[in-house]
Amino acid sequence: MITLKNCTTAILAGSILLMSCKNMNKTQKGAVIGTAGGAAVGGVIGKAAGNTAMGAIIGAAVGGVTGAIIGKKMDKQAKEIENGVPGADVERVGEGIVVEFKEKILFGFDQSVLSGSAETNLHNLADVLKKYPDTDIEIQGHTDSKGTHDYNMSLSDRRAGAVSAFLRGQGISSSRITTKGYGETAPVATNDTDDGRSQNRRVNFLITANEKMKADAKKESGN
Repeated sequence: MITLKNCTTAILAGSILLMSCKNMNKTQKGAVIGTAGGAAVGGVIGKAAGNTAMGAIIGAAVGGVTGAIIGKKMDKQAKEIENGVPGADVERVGEGIVVEFKEKILFGFDQSVLSGSAETNLHNLADVLKKYPDTDIEIQGHTDSKGTHDYNMSLSDRRAGAVSAFLRGQGISSSRITTKGYGETAPVATNDTDDGRSQNRRVNFLITANEKMKADAKKESGN
């Protein structure tokens, strides 16, 4: 059981790290936080920043030399995704990768059925993911704030589920995949403008090391 003291420490550490990392890029920020804080600090910072992708990846980090080895493996995978999936925005964060698709790349407006172009993009992504079986994939669905909270949550769940089903159909093991629908609760831009709302309608893929990759990296590091 986590004590109140430990919770307070994690919150304070998260606050300090968040402030000290303002001038770093996201990769540097992820590495620093992953090394210093692990799951507790990662969760705090993710929630504080309103960034579910960064928070989850930071929380999964192991840090140190082992984390650096994992990071190099992720560099290679991220480059392959960037080159092979032109419809995706790819970003290396700490020891993981965030792949983002805007709504219009995958779905029609207010729809949860994948478009033809979506299947092409996801097929290409699956081809890369199959080369790296020692990674876990979290699929996050997000919406803008139009409509009711319950409707948006349901839509984001259905979209994440549709993407998951497609990847499984492409040969990605279901044991690697988790899905989460956030609805309108984690915006990355204002919901007061059309442009902001379009940025909030998205699907994120969080790619992190599974336990086998962590164990292999630890062995390689000599720890």
